[in-house]
Amino acid sequence: MNTGPIPKLGSGFFLKPSLLPMTTIVLHPSLKTVLLSATLFSSPLFLTAAETIAPILFADNFTHSLEQWSAEQMPGGRIAVEQGSLVIEDAGGTTLWFRSRLHAPIEINYEVEVVVRGGAHDRLSDLNCFWMAQDPTQPDGALPTGRSGRFKDYDNLLTYYVGYGGNNNTTTRFRRYDGTSERPLLPAHDLRSPHFLLKANHVYQIKLVARGELVEFWRDGEKIFSHHDPQPLSSGYFGFRTVRSHLVIKNFTIHHP
Repeated sequence: MNTGPIPKLGSGFFLKPSLLPMTTIVLHPSLKTVLLSATLFSSPLFLTAAETIAPILFADNFTHSLEQWSAEQMPGGRIAVEQGSLVIEDAGGTTLWFRSRLHAPIEINYEVEVVVRGGAHDRLSDLNCFWMAQDPTQPDGALPTGRSGRFKDYDNLLTYYVGYGGNNNTTTRFRRYDGTSERPLLPAHDLRSPHFLLKANHVYQIKLVARGELVEFWRDGEKIFSHHDPQPLSSGYFGFRTVRSHLVIKNFTIHHP
């Protein structure tokens, strides 16, 4: 049995639920770990027995193409896959939608760095995202595309949104867009302490949750926002969002919590 380096789940693969029955789970007796093996992986995956093995719905480690994504970007920016990373360099506004519709309960995880090293688009601001997004002007279930990438174009969505380090890294905000273009903001969801703002060139671990009436945003293992939604968005789309910044994203995964 291979006991070499532990590969990361989904490395180089885009996983779909239909592939999951191919996976088997056994207990590795000497290491006291759970061995997850499947024809998807070139070598076994070891997880500690204490870890929860959740059904993986999708994973993209950005080693191939962007065929699973739909881009909306103002002129002057670029989006590319480079050496296992998704790179977004933006001049006037970018939303990058994941094409698959998500259904709660859902958990979305990824690593992201805001690059500030003197590049043309390097600016410490706007590590943002939409999740469970729906477009009330389009047919039910349709991907909310057709916008220019300008931020105001998204005001009429039904969605959860976090603007982390927005407004030139002076605010971090959670909003539950209600489809009216009002973009309501609760005082408790408007954070301005340096603890909740961006650090340059730091690789953040982001986790988004939509589970029943509970909506959460986590950063580096710390729960930043927790919201009770009496009218929860039970399905919709995820999108990376930024403006005038340079993001590097890795290890994108989606599963049921």
